[in-house]
Amino acid sequence: MAFLWIISCLAFVSAAYGCGNPAIPPEVTGYARIVNGEEAVPHSWPWQVSLQHSSGFHFCGGSLVNENWVVTAAHCSVQAYHRVIVGEHDHHSKSEDIQILKPAKVFTHPFWNPRTTNYDITLIRLLTPARLGTNVSPVCLPTLSDELHNTFAPGMTCVTSGWGQTSYDEPDTPNKLQQASLPLLSNIQCERFWGNNISDVMICAGAEGATSCMGDSGGPLVCEKDNMWTLVGIVSWGSSRCSTSVPGVYSRVAQFSSWVDQVIAAN
Repeated sequence: MAFLWIISCLAFVSAAYGCGNPAIPPEVTGYARIVNGEEAVPHSWPWQVSLQHSSGFHFCGGSLVNENWVVTAAHCSVQAYHRVIVGEHDHHSKSEDIQILKPAKVFTHPFWNPRTTNYDITLIRLLTPARLGTNVSPVCLPTLSDELHNTFAPGMTCVTSGWGQTSYDEPDTPNKLQQASLPLLSNIQCERFWGNNISDVMICAGAEGATSCMGDSGGPLVCEKDNMWTLVGIVSWGSSRCSTSVPGVYSRVAQFSSWVDQVIAAN
Protein backbone atom coordinates (compact mmCIF):
# COMPACT_ATOMS: atom_id res chain seq x y z
CA MET A 1 0.00 0.00 0.00
CA ALA A 2 2.84 2.40 0.84
CA PHE A 3 4.37 1.85 -2.61
CA LEU A 4 1.03 2.62 -4.32
CA TRP A 5 0.58 5.71 -2.16
CA ILE A 6 3.99 7.06 -3.14
CA ILE A 7 3.36 6.44 -6.84
CA SER A 8 -0.06 8.14 -6.57
CA CYS A 9 1.50 11.17 -4.87
CA LEU A 10 4.20 11.43 -7.52
CA ALA A 11 1.59 11.22 -10.27
CA PHE A 12 -0.49 13.95 -8.56
CA VAL A 13 2.50 16.29 -8.26
CA SER A 14 3.44 15.77 -11.91
CA ALA A 15 -0.14 16.39 -13.07
CA ALA A 16 -0.66 19.46 -10.85
CA TYR A 17 2.47 21.18 -12.08
CA GLY A 18 2.51 19.90 -15.64
CA CYS A 19 5.24 17.28 -15.85
CA GLY A 20 7.07 18.09 -19.06
CA ASN A 21 4.82 21.09 -19.69
CA PRO A 22 6.67 24.39 -19.05
CA ALA A 23 4.56 27.36 -17.98
CA ILE A 24 6.90 29.51 -20.10
CA PRO A 25 7.09 27.91 -23.57
CA PRO A 26 10.58 27.24 -24.93
CA GLU A 27 11.60 28.63 -28.31
CA VAL A 28 14.15 26.56 -30.20
CA THR A 29 15.42 27.70 -33.58
CA GLY A 30 16.77 25.07 -35.94
CA TYR A 31 20.12 23.59 -35.07
CA ALA A 32 21.61 26.30 -32.92
CA ARG A 33 24.54 25.28 -30.77
CA ILE A 34 25.41 25.27 -27.13
CA VAL A 35 28.92 25.62 -28.55
CA ASN A 36 28.62 29.25 -29.80
CA GLY A 37 25.16 28.78 -28.31
CA GLU A 38 21.66 29.99 -28.32
CA GLU A 39 20.28 31.40 -25.10
CA ALA A 40 17.16 29.66 -23.84
CA VAL A 41 14.02 31.64 -23.06
CA PRO A 42 14.42 32.30 -19.32
CA HIS A 43 12.79 29.53 -17.23
CA SER A 44 11.43 27.72 -20.29
CA TRP A 45 13.21 24.54 -19.12
CA PRO A 46 11.88 24.65 -15.54
CA TRP A 47 13.35 21.27 -14.59
CA GLN A 48 16.90 22.43 -15.35
CA VAL A 49 19.19 22.13 -12.33
CA SER A 50 22.62 23.66 -11.75
CA LEU A 51 24.90 21.61 -9.51
CA GLN A 52 27.41 23.89 -7.82
CA HIS A 53 30.27 23.86 -5.36
CA SER A 54 29.77 25.89 -2.19
CA SER A 55 31.66 28.72 -3.93
CA GLY A 56 28.88 28.95 -6.53
CA PHE A 57 30.98 27.35 -9.28
CA HIS A 58 28.74 25.39 -11.68
CA PHE A 59 30.16 21.94 -12.45
CA CYS A 60 27.24 19.85 -13.77
CA GLY A 61 23.60 19.98 -14.77
CA GLY A 62 20.65 17.92 -13.67
CA SER A 63 16.90 17.53 -14.08
CA LEU A 64 14.12 17.84 -11.51
CA VAL A 65 11.80 14.80 -11.78
CA ASN A 66 9.58 15.73 -8.83
CA GLU A 67 9.85 18.11 -5.89
CA ASN A 68 12.09 15.71 -3.96
CA TRP A 69 14.31 14.18 -6.64
CA VAL A 70 16.91 15.23 -9.22
CA VAL A 71 18.56 13.03 -11.81
CA THR A 72 22.10 13.67 -13.05
CA ALA A 73 25.16 11.76 -14.30
CA ALA A 74 27.16 9.44 -12.06
CA HIS A 75 30.43 10.92 -13.33
CA CYS A 76 29.46 14.28 -11.78
CA SER A 77 30.30 12.69 -8.39
CA VAL A 78 27.73 14.65 -6.41
CA GLN A 79 28.48 15.00 -2.69
CA ALA A 80 26.35 16.01 0.29
CA TYR A 81 28.09 19.40 0.52
CA HIS A 82 27.23 20.40 -3.05
CA ARG A 83 24.44 22.86 -3.86
CA VAL A 84 21.42 22.00 -6.01
CA ILE A 85 20.07 25.17 -7.64
CA VAL A 86 16.62 25.29 -9.23
CA GLY A 87 14.81 28.21 -10.83
CA GLU A 88 18.00 29.72 -12.24
CA HIS A 89 18.62 31.14 -15.72
CA ASP A 90 21.44 33.67 -15.25
CA HIS A 91 24.20 32.75 -12.78
CA HIS A 92 25.05 36.42 -12.28
CA SER A 93 21.50 37.69 -11.75
CA LYS A 94 20.66 38.96 -8.26
CA SER A 95 16.91 39.22 -8.97
CA GLU A 96 16.00 35.61 -9.82
CA ASP A 97 13.94 33.68 -7.31
CA ILE A 98 16.33 30.76 -7.15
CA GLN A 99 16.14 27.94 -4.63
CA ILE A 100 19.38 26.71 -3.08
CA LEU A 101 18.81 23.11 -2.03
CA LYS A 102 21.04 20.42 -0.56
CA PRO A 103 21.30 16.68 -1.21
CA ALA A 104 19.97 14.49 1.60
CA LYS A 105 21.24 11.32 -0.04
CA VAL A 106 22.88 10.41 -3.34
CA PHE A 107 22.12 7.15 -5.15
CA THR A 108 24.50 6.16 -7.93
CA HIS A 109 23.57 3.21 -10.12
CA PRO A 110 25.22 0.05 -8.71
CA PHE A 111 26.52 -0.90 -12.17
CA TRP A 112 28.15 2.50 -12.82
CA ASN A 113 31.46 1.88 -14.57
CA PRO A 114 33.75 4.92 -14.95
CA ARG A 115 36.00 3.02 -17.36
CA THR A 116 33.25 2.28 -19.91
CA THR A 117 30.90 5.12 -18.79
CA ASN A 118 28.07 2.57 -18.66
CA TYR A 119 25.18 3.22 -16.26
CA ASP A 120 26.10 6.89 -15.94
CA ILE A 121 23.16 7.94 -13.76
CA THR A 122 22.72 9.25 -10.22
CA LEU A 123 19.59 10.17 -8.28
CA ILE A 124 19.69 12.95 -5.69
CA ARG A 125 17.16 12.93 -2.84
CA LEU A 126 16.75 16.56 -1.78
CA LEU A 127 16.98 17.50 1.89
CA THR A 128 14.01 19.86 1.50
CA PRO A 129 11.48 19.78 -1.35
CA ALA A 130 11.69 22.21 -4.23
CA ARG A 131 8.81 24.67 -4.41
CA LEU A 132 7.04 23.98 -7.68
CA GLY A 133 5.59 26.83 -9.71
CA THR A 134 6.02 28.83 -12.92
CA ASN A 135 9.82 28.67 -12.97
CA VAL A 136 10.29 25.26 -11.32
CA SER A 137 8.48 22.12 -12.44
CA PRO A 138 9.41 18.51 -13.23
CA VAL A 139 10.25 16.82 -16.49
CA CYS A 140 8.48 13.60 -17.44
CA LEU A 141 10.37 10.33 -17.19
CA PRO A 142 10.27 7.74 -20.00
CA THR A 143 9.11 4.20 -19.42
CA LEU A 144 10.39 0.87 -20.61
CA SER A 145 7.30 0.84 -22.84
CA ASP A 146 8.65 3.94 -24.61
CA GLU A 147 11.82 1.99 -25.27
CA LEU A 148 10.01 -1.13 -26.48
CA HIS A 149 7.75 0.88 -28.81
CA ASN A 150 10.58 3.11 -30.07
CA THR A 151 8.66 6.22 -29.01
CA PHE A 152 11.74 8.40 -29.35
CA ALA A 153 13.07 7.15 -32.66
CA PRO A 154 16.24 8.00 -34.60
CA GLY A 155 15.82 11.21 -36.58
CA MET A 156 13.56 12.80 -33.99
CA THR A 157 14.66 16.31 -33.04
CA CYS A 158 15.25 16.78 -29.32
CA VAL A 159 16.80 19.50 -27.15
CA THR A 160 19.66 19.64 -24.68
CA SER A 161 20.34 22.54 -22.33
CA GLY A 162 23.02 23.64 -19.90
CA TRP A 163 25.64 26.14 -18.81
CA GLY A 164 28.51 24.20 -20.38
CA GLN A 165 31.42 25.75 -22.23
CA THR A 166 30.67 27.45 -25.54
CA SER A 167 34.00 26.21 -26.91
CA TYR A 168 36.27 23.42 -25.72
CA ASP A 169 39.10 25.89 -25.05
CA GLU A 170 36.88 28.55 -23.46
CA PRO A 171 38.04 29.15 -19.85
CA ASP A 172 34.63 30.26 -18.58
CA THR A 173 31.12 28.88 -18.86
CA PRO A 174 28.23 31.13 -19.96
CA ASN A 175 26.18 32.91 -17.33
CA LYS A 176 22.87 32.31 -19.10
CA LEU A 177 21.31 28.93 -19.85
CA GLN A 178 22.03 27.73 -23.39
CA GLN A 179 20.12 25.24 -25.53
CA ALA A 180 20.62 23.24 -28.72
CA SER A 181 18.31 21.08 -30.82
CA LEU A 182 19.78 17.76 -31.90
CA PRO A 183 18.61 14.77 -33.95
CA LEU A 184 18.58 11.38 -32.25
CA LEU A 185 20.76 8.68 -33.81
CA SER A 186 20.36 4.94 -33.71
CA ASN A 187 23.10 3.12 -31.82
CA ILE A 188 24.21 1.56 -35.12
CA GLN A 189 24.66 5.04 -36.58
CA CYS A 190 26.49 6.14 -33.44
CA GLU A 191 28.87 3.18 -33.59
CA ARG A 192 30.18 4.57 -36.90
CA PHE A 193 31.70 7.36 -34.83
CA TRP A 194 32.41 5.68 -31.50
CA GLY A 195 32.70 1.95 -32.33
CA ASN A 196 32.07 -0.53 -29.54
CA ASN A 197 32.15 2.21 -26.90
CA ILE A 198 28.39 2.49 -27.43
CA SER A 199 26.18 0.21 -25.32
CA ASP A 200 22.45 -0.40 -24.93
CA VAL A 201 22.28 1.98 -21.95
CA MET A 202 23.45 4.89 -24.11
CA ILE A 203 21.69 7.03 -26.70
CA CYS A 204 23.36 9.41 -29.16
CA ALA A 205 22.30 12.76 -30.57
CA GLY A 206 23.89 15.44 -32.73
CA ALA A 207 26.61 15.21 -35.40
CA GLU A 208 24.77 17.89 -37.38
CA GLY A 209 26.29 21.17 -36.23
CA ALA A 210 25.36 21.10 -32.54
CA THR A 211 26.69 19.49 -29.39
CA SER A 212 26.98 19.58 -25.63
CA CYS A 213 30.28 20.54 -24.01
CA MET A 214 32.08 20.41 -20.67
CA GLY A 215 29.82 21.64 -17.86
CA ASP A 216 26.68 20.32 -19.56
CA SER A 217 27.31 16.88 -18.01
CA GLY A 218 24.36 15.48 -16.08
CA GLY A 219 21.94 17.81 -17.82
CA PRO A 220 18.88 16.91 -19.87
CA LEU A 221 18.25 15.71 -23.39
CA VAL A 222 14.49 16.10 -23.74
CA CYS A 223 12.13 15.11 -26.53
CA GLU A 224 8.59 16.39 -27.07
CA LYS A 225 5.68 14.10 -27.82
CA ASP A 226 1.98 14.88 -27.42
CA ASN A 227 2.92 18.33 -26.06
CA MET A 228 4.92 16.84 -23.19
CA TRP A 229 8.69 16.92 -22.75
CA THR A 230 10.34 13.69 -21.62
CA LEU A 231 13.85 13.15 -20.26
CA VAL A 232 15.24 10.78 -22.90
CA GLY A 233 18.93 11.28 -22.13
CA ILE A 234 21.42 12.54 -19.56
CA VAL A 235 24.54 14.29 -20.89
CA SER A 236 27.32 11.73 -20.41
CA TRP A 237 30.34 11.98 -22.75
CA GLY A 238 31.51 12.91 -26.23
CA SER A 239 34.24 14.65 -28.19
CA SER A 240 37.02 16.08 -26.02
CA ARG A 241 37.02 19.12 -28.33
CA CYS A 242 33.21 19.39 -28.33
CA SER A 243 33.16 18.75 -32.08
CA THR A 244 29.77 19.45 -33.65
CA SER A 245 30.40 16.85 -36.39
CA VAL A 246 30.31 13.84 -34.05
CA PRO A 247 27.40 12.84 -31.81
CA GLY A 248 27.27 13.40 -28.09
CA VAL A 249 26.52 10.36 -25.95
CA TYR A 250 23.79 10.37 -23.33
CA SER A 251 22.59 7.88 -20.73
CA ARG A 252 19.43 6.23 -22.09
CA VAL A 253 16.98 7.03 -19.28
CA ALA A 254 14.29 4.54 -20.33
CA GLN A 255 16.73 1.72 -19.65
CA PHE A 256 16.90 2.83 -16.01
CA SER A 257 13.17 3.27 -15.41
CA SER A 258 12.82 0.25 -13.10
CA TRP A 259 15.85 1.26 -11.01
CA VAL A 260 14.61 4.87 -10.75
CA ASP A 261 11.14 3.72 -9.66
CA GLN A 262 12.59 1.37 -7.07
CA VAL A 263 14.94 3.95 -5.55
CA ILE A 264 12.26 6.64 -5.35
CA ALA A 265 9.66 4.28 -3.90
CA ALA A 266 12.07 2.98 -1.25
CA ASN A 267 13.30 6.41 -0.15
